Amino acid sequence: MTRLPVIVGFGGINPAGRTSSHQAYRRIIFDTLSKDIQQEVLLDLATLTNCAKFNHGHWYDNENNEYDVDTLLEQMSDELLASTLIRRIHPSLFDVDNVTIHKSVALLPTENSETLSFTAKTRSLPENIPLDWQVKPLSNSLSEVTVKGGMESFIKDTKSLSVKAAGQLPTGFDPSLLYQSRNHPRGLQMAVYGASDAINSSGLFWQTIRDHVAPDQVAVYAANSIGQMDDLGFGGMLKSALMGKRTTSKHLPLGYAQMPADFINAYVLGSVGKIGTSIGACATYFFNLEKAVEGIKAGKIRVAMVGGSDAPITPEIIEGFRTMGALAEDTALLALDAIKNQAEPDHARSCRPFGNNCGFTIGESSQWTLLMDDELAIELGAQIFGAVPAVFSYADGYKKSISAPGIGNYLTLGKAMGYLQKIIGPEALKNNIFIQAHGTSTPQNRITESHVLSKVASSFGASNIPVTAMKAYVGHSQGTAGGDQLHLSLGVWEHGVLPGITTTDAVAEDVYNEGLKFQLQHEHYGTEYFHAALLNSKGFGGNNSTAVLLSPQKTMSMLQRRYSQAQLDKYNKQLESTVLASKDYNQAAIHGETKPAYHFGENVLTGYELNIDHDEINIPGYLQAVSLQTESEFDDLT
Repeated sequence: MTRLPVIVGFGGINPAGRTSSHQAYRRIIFDTLSKDIQQEVLLDLATLTNCAKFNHGHWYDNENNEYDVDTLLEQMSDELLASTLIRRIHPSLFDVDNVTIHKSVALLPTENSETLSFTAKTRSLPENIPLDWQVKPLSNSLSEVTVKGGMESFIKDTKSLSVKAAGQLPTGFDPSLLYQSRNHPRGLQMAVYGASDAINSSGLFWQTIRDHVAPDQVAVYAANSIGQMDDLGFGGMLKSALMGKRTTSKHLPLGYAQMPADFINAYVLGSVGKIGTSIGACATYFFNLEKAVEGIKAGKIRVAMVGGSDAPITPEIIEGFRTMGALAEDTALLALDAIKNQAEPDHARSCRPFGNNCGFTIGESSQWTLLMDDELAIELGAQIFGAVPAVFSYADGYKKSISAPGIGNYLTLGKAMGYLQKIIGPEALKNNIFIQAHGTSTPQNRITESHVLSKVASSFGASNIPVTAMKAYVGHSQGTAGGDQLHLSLGVWEHGVLPGITTTDAVAEDVYNEGLKFQLQHEHYGTEYFHAALLNSKGFGGNNSTAVLLSPQKTMSMLQRRYSQAQLDKYNKQLESTVLASKDYNQAAIHGETKPAYHFGENVLTGYELNIDHDEINIPGYLQAVSLQTESEFDDLT
């Protein structure tokens, strides 16, 4: 019997806010929600961004002024909404108008002095030159400056970036303040928060899950696609010494792309189970999801945490993508809208999937999905938000440009549609699914991906499959983009609204649309209309992946064939307490009363504590043993 991988928890943080309990999804469809749910979204953002706090039954702003809820939100709702989604990069990350240009410096001993002089050539001098500076003009634009003293006196040239927008986490949210972050890079801080959010929102205690499975039947598959490139990770390692700063012992290890998985094992879950990091550019999340799905289906693992955490909003990464012609620059956006007398474009509309566009918008995100096999989910009374029965990943074949798209995505989407048709039938495939497109907002992607979607959809007889693209709101979070797509799709079965690509006014003329309906506005389909969704990714280098996502209703209808009524009655009884615990966590999070799980240095084990014999290994703190009676697949050869 093949086990079905079901989603029992999900969470994280992205530019739309906290992912768990569909809060980020609700921010995207905010205008369609009832007033009470809108209020929950705003209060959650207020505590998340440290604009408000709840204490002993009362609400206060960050200056300790007490307000009733309606007055509080009336004053700050516009500010809270403006602090989310794609927008101008906030100075809390870096100043896009004054990015430091790193310069080489010659250190010259100063005669008869115990200090050093720092000599450098510069093209930009301050308006008021300090008295201790020695300036020697070399040309009309270049000067040589000698400064006595420490590095704080060093001259820094700056430049303004031509890309000023990004999908930044809600302004004011600082994961480093929520636990003992110990100079962790931003991406790893986000990972600790995101994985904790996913576990807590499930309504299940991690210890309860751990007690029901053997230690080696748990897996964590997670990564990011670039690594931690800020100053506390690889970024600091690469430039500290050249800037006269000290390279630390943390720069290198904390920069690795597998660190999101390592951190969750070591500091959140305490797992000794399977671990793996698959990296495939934009398809990274789906590559790791595929490892979990295949492991659960094969019975090798029973629980998997799949995750990603990317924080690529740095000047260096932005400049790298910009020089490739991949990002939407301000001047190009103004030209696109034929705006001449305006300094900056509407940054909220920087990302326009399948419309007239000029490049993608970079984003940051940390997303985590908790999966189980169906038997364990039924046994524990877990919430079932849907199922992922298969993920298909294929390469492009021979290429000319390594970053150009190829044919692999036709295989992934075609296989996914053929597979899904076997589960829901040909009519439901044509009429009751939606596609969450990669939708990067580059001119090349709008053509190539739309051709893939159109060709495959029409090949299966479809005429009107809705297509949406969540990057329009949260940007492109690189390796974690698949997690954004997955979790923002789950909300459709909670509220019945398929988010539209509202940043796109009209579908571009060169977009293929046979068999498709590009969803440009939010539309209410109902919570049971869609039986499934296809989540698509086309990554640099030929990394293509398509995930099959089944609705919670379809998932439960399938499980009713596998389990008796008595088993389902017991499950539903247990489910009541799980749902209640999940709702309690959501309310606690909204009121700012939750903290990430972070178990630094707790219950550290060495080999001396293990009890080992030829049958099993018993690990302190785990109820189940690790069996050593493994079966060989090659009995016919031995």
